[in-house]
Amino acid sequence: MLVPDGALARAAAALGLEPDALSPCGRDAAKLELVAPDAPPRGRLVLVSAITPTAAGEGKTTTAIGLRDGLRRIGHVACAALRQPSQAPVFGQKGGGTGGGLARLVPAERIDLHFTGDLHAIAAAHNLLAAMIDNGLHFGALDVEPDAVRWPRVLDVGDRALRAITTGQAPGGGPPRQTGFVLTAASEVMACLCLARDADDLRARLGRMIVAVDRGGAPVTAADVGAVGAMMALLGEALHPNLVTTREGTPALVHGGPFANIAHGCSSVLATRLALAHAEWVVTEAGFGFDLGGEKFFDLVAPAGGFEAAAVVLVATVRALRAHGGDAADPLTAGLDNLDHHVAAVERFDRPAVIAVNRRADDDPDAIAQVVRWADIRGVPCAVADPYGAGGDGCLELARAVVAAARPGPARPPYAATDPAEAKLTALAAALYGAAEVRWTERAKADLAEIARHGGGTLPPCVAKTPTSLTDDPRRAGRPRDHVLTVTGAHLSAGAGFWVALCGAITRMPGLPRRPRALGLDLVDGISTGLD
Repeated sequence: MLVPDGALARAAAALGLEPDALSPCGRDAAKLELVAPDAPPRGRLVLVSAITPTAAGEGKTTTAIGLRDGLRRIGHVACAALRQPSQAPVFGQKGGGTGGGLARLVPAERIDLHFTGDLHAIAAAHNLLAAMIDNGLHFGALDVEPDAVRWPRVLDVGDRALRAITTGQAPGGGPPRQTGFVLTAASEVMACLCLARDADDLRARLGRMIVAVDRGGAPVTAADVGAVGAMMALLGEALHPNLVTTREGTPALVHGGPFANIAHGCSSVLATRLALAHAEWVVTEAGFGFDLGGEKFFDLVAPAGGFEAAAVVLVATVRALRAHGGDAADPLTAGLDNLDHHVAAVERFDRPAVIAVNRRADDDPDAIAQVVRWADIRGVPCAVADPYGAGGDGCLELARAVVAAARPGPARPPYAATDPAEAKLTALAAALYGAAEVRWTERAKADLAEIARHGGGTLPPCVAKTPTSLTDDPRRAGRPRDHVLTVTGAHLSAGAGFWVALCGAITRMPGLPRRPRALGLDLVDGISTGLD
């Protein structure tokens, strides 16, 4: 789908951007000049999140796009700040990440695939560092045992065969060592770029990344390897946010990392700050349910960016709520318990929640009315939206509800900044997952001790766990209570400014399903097909 002639220019003008602030990437996208780190925000920020995801789908991105179109239709200068989709779900099970129906980004096909090449640049920078580490081992420039290297390689396609590999087996290939691949979205380079406030901040973050431990037990950083300058050269264009439009012509910045189950999963600080400097209302989105992406927005992203959310929209559908109800006599009523958990989590952050019931064409009106009545009794604003079928017109009620509910103020985190790492995770698990206990495997305990030795003892956690449950068991839907969260491993992301807790059987490199969506993709008359 092509952007109508002049739509991108009109979108830029609506934000007050001068033509020379845009570097065109074809006719339907452009790179933008960076906003000054100390530029005062003009607008208010709305975070779109959701209940715990189900196979039924909730339509979070579609609702986020419809909401910003709706805000524009009621007279506000609105902009989006969204994550760039990964190719992994496009070729795997979920499909594209640009919305759907009448509420979608354009050009959807480009955004879902290569777009402006940002993810490829991030992968190139990450893998260049990996190559330079192995080169240092080969020539003896690094005082590091091969098994003390902590830096994997990355790829933006799910490939389970690459989760664990042995390198250095070819003649002249350097000392053999065990390593593996993670998804590009889970790269610490991605997190550094997304959390950086400017180029200097990115350079400093890249330099702090710990890639190995030397023979004396001291951390070896990317700066020690000498890779930072070359990595900055590769990331020069990727640092700049991308401007596109929605189908209705509303401006949208698409920049930064997806996958809040294995990464921080939010749009970049740079894109969000740029949007806030130029729009009255900015709609951003965090990946998966509020327990994952929403928590990471408030605990990791907002502090790095120096901004706050005026409201949180929680997206739910009747079908997804019933899926959470399982085999209950009244699955919709039972499923509302999951929604209640996420509303309570938003309230713990002291932010106003607005429920968006994303209506499907085949929904029972009585079921929709039941959810609305529940929200009224619960005391939470609720609006029925139809972004897929009616675009911005289908989100007017939601837009008005968000404007009415929004209020300024900082979020209240679930832990104190000075709390030790273990206590931070315990508090987060209780508040966001309903866990009664956090259990550490022996490997995880050893990892935590190393994190403390290397200066990460009070950094915030970035949890990697299944997105389909509040627990670490993907089969437990609904609202499990008093469960045990098991931490199986941990590592320090010193450049990003957090540590990663691996929970349950989570892997940071997904595999393709039995019948991957890649089987249905093609190029017909120069147009990519099968992405919907």
